[in-house]
Amino acid sequence: MKREFELKATVTEYDSVDELTNQEQELMKMAQKSGDSAYAPYSNFYVGAALLLKNGKIITGNNQENMAYPSGLCAERTAIFSAGARYPDEAIEIMAITAKSTNFKVDKPISPCGACRQVIAEYEFRHSNNIKILLMGEIGSVYEVASIKELLPLVFKEKRLSG
Repeated sequence: MKREFELKATVTEYDSVDELTNQEQELMKMAQKSGDSAYAPYSNFYVGAALLLKNGKIITGNNQENMAYPSGLCAERTAIFSAGARYPDEAIEIMAITAKSTNFKVDKPISPCGACRQVIAEYEFRHSNNIKILLMGEIGSVYEVASIKELLPLVFKEKRLSG
């Protein structure tokens, strides 16, 4: 029998970064600073990520491109894998993601790619902790979601794979 169902996402939009808490604004600034040092000679699209861990530590990451395109890595995964390597038992409380380009003005929030969404989801599962995600371009509004589940509603999770 054919059935249809609707998936919904809840996104909070702020007119500017100034509407965020001081802690969230600082995290956004750190993401922007990290994006400034991204290695993006092919796309000229600079993405930065900053993670606030439960222990108060902040981990940053940025995109790292490679001439063999699939060999590059996104800012989100760079930061998450660094956090997992350095603080494997610490949950991520907040993730801030920003982007800018030397070719055009990024005037709306950017969202993680599919691979990054799945990695973020697994980090949430691993620590049984939703990650608040803040998304921003160079200028304009900021999006907030309470969990990656808002951006990846049919997340892949197969408990039988983990033993």
